[in-house]
Amino acid sequence: MGIYDFHKKIDRLNTASVKWGMNRVVFGTEEVLPMWVADMDFEPPLEVTEALKNRIDHGIYGYTYVPDSVSQTIQAWVKKRHDWEIDHSAILYSPGVVPSIGMAIQALTNHGDKVMLQSPVYTPFFNMIEKNERIVVNSPLKWKNNRYEIDFADFEEKLKEGVKLFLLCNPHNPSGRAWNRDELTRIAELCIQYNCYILSDEIHSDLMFKPNRHLPIASLDERYKEQIITCIAPSKTFNLAGLQASAAIIPNKEIRSLFKDVQNKLGFFSLNTFGIIAMEAAYKYGDVWLEELLVYLQKNVATATSFIENELPNLTVMQPDGTYLLWIDCRKLSLSDEELKERLIKKGKLGLEPGPKYGHGGEGFVRMNIACTHDTLVEGLKRLKTAFT
Repeated sequence: MGIYDFHKKIDRLNTASVKWGMNRVVFGTEEVLPMWVADMDFEPPLEVTEALKNRIDHGIYGYTYVPDSVSQTIQAWVKKRHDWEIDHSAILYSPGVVPSIGMAIQALTNHGDKVMLQSPVYTPFFNMIEKNERIVVNSPLKWKNNRYEIDFADFEEKLKEGVKLFLLCNPHNPSGRAWNRDELTRIAELCIQYNCYILSDEIHSDLMFKPNRHLPIASLDERYKEQIITCIAPSKTFNLAGLQASAAIIPNKEIRSLFKDVQNKLGFFSLNTFGIIAMEAAYKYGDVWLEELLVYLQKNVATATSFIENELPNLTVMQPDGTYLLWIDCRKLSLSDEELKERLIKKGKLGLEPGPKYGHGGEGFVRMNIACTHDTLVEGLKRLKTAFT
């Protein structure tokens, strides 16, 4: 029996929760069970809540800077969790990883430059490239043996086209695939060869299931860190997305200066007071909570996998290396994506993420968020069965 109660059901209605309060906007009805957007239904570590309460009790919320202790805490966290030695001076701050992607695009590329991604992938990758008037270059992942692989022949051909920046998602969203040392090394070597910067979105990096472990791409060779921006945040790990605090680890001084110039142009100077406090407390005290969370999530993955194998044999779950996202292959049902969506919402009353949202290769898939109580998960699985029976 652990210290933390992840079975505890918390009513999130009337809290301006995107996940629980926008059913009608997203799905057209209030009746669906939302298991889509990537936040958790769990309370964060008690130390985070206590730190926030103490700051509220102080009673004054004026302009705030990020103290050095936060950078030192992040430095200690990535060393302990990922065996990565970083200098705390390499850390810059941002309200979130998506804003950091936009800042990196502006800092390292010009209008009309090519920026590469690998679909299916997190939707804001596409959005940030397009909204910043850059050209999306896609090197699609290959689906093989119920798992994604990188098409390195295509990857290199695309780099030859003059790609200036590559957006890496590791662990991969939506599938939970963690790229291994050989894959990451090959990515980095090719990007060095073709003079392409890398932004590595590692927001899910702490959510790895044993025996898997996360490898920060910038940690694998001294040469790599010179052209990589690594983005992390406590938001996914500790369920703090609403506090809007993230870190960009940029060892290269020139790239760091370019990134800071963009931040200055945008008028960004510091994080939200409460985001700063929560970030430091989470990374300083959250280890035990996280280890218990991972055990709970892994049991949820096993429950969902077993249920789908036994009750819905035409569906297949890709086994994630980490994250709390299940990528479910529905193509054997021979339904269009619109038909999948309609069945889920109208018949199953279940709100999942449609695969096409993640670009080419997402057709026929859905993404399910299993970071919820076991009871909620079982109810969601029953609804999934209702939708497709």
